[in-house]
Amino acid sequence: MSSTDLLALCRRLLDVDVTPLNWHPGHAGTRVLRAATAEHGEVIVKPHRSPQRHTQEVNAYRTWVPTLGDRAPRLLAAADDPPAIIITAVPGIPLRHRTLDSEAGQGAYRQAGRLLRTFHAAGPPRLEPDWTAWLAQRTEYWIHQAADRITSRFRAEVRAHMRALQDLGPLPAVPCHLDFMPRNMIHSDDGILRLIDFEHSRYDLPARDLVRLTTRIWPHRPDLRHSFLDEYGQPSTLDREVLEHCAHLDALTAWAVQPPDDRR
Repeated sequence: MSSTDLLALCRRLLDVDVTPLNWHPGHAGTRVLRAATAEHGEVIVKPHRSPQRHTQEVNAYRTWVPTLGDRAPRLLAAADDPPAIIITAVPGIPLRHRTLDSEAGQGAYRQAGRLLRTFHAAGPPRLEPDWTAWLAQRTEYWIHQAADRITSRFRAEVRAHMRALQDLGPLPAVPCHLDFMPRNMIHSDDGILRLIDFEHSRYDLPARDLVRLTTRIWPHRPDLRHSFLDEYGQPSTLDREVLEHCAHLDALTAWAVQPPDDRR
């Protein structure tokens, strides 16, 4: 959607007198509009790159995000054609861009643990479908996408971990964010943390929301891990097994979207 299209959509669905403020880069080359409205203050107009992402984010905002209260945006309007949503803007900047001292950083991660614990409890656990089997099948898609960016040895390692994951199933699935990283945690000037970007959200294995924090953030900052888990709760032995197996899937997907210049 063009900038003009986003502005026209906001005027059609929400406020004819909306004032555009600025534009932000979105997913996969999309642009997001930040605008001012008379009734709702500043809002975000976000287009979706696919109907699936649109359906997932609208569903999350209508069913699970309200449990977060004022720690997440509110859905104001949604359009299926073109697929887009309008949500309230939240104050602050992504946590990844904040320079915080140790105490403030630990406080932010305690809030993050509390937010994720609340989100995971926003719907009843489900055993069907068997997500371990689904993830094992989905792995073959990513192996195909990665092509010769990965070695045959790494390919075999990933498949072995997916077989081991499937042997653990079926496991209970809960509402998951599935992009739970500091770029989607908005930290305000008064230290409040809010969660955004729910287009990947769906039922899945809860430990998957910890994979990227475990492999990309916490090895360098174990204090943040301790602070997060103080609020979220300690992973069980089974959670740690799922984390180990899914870390290999996450590494695979990272290679699959890279230019074909390297091999693992």
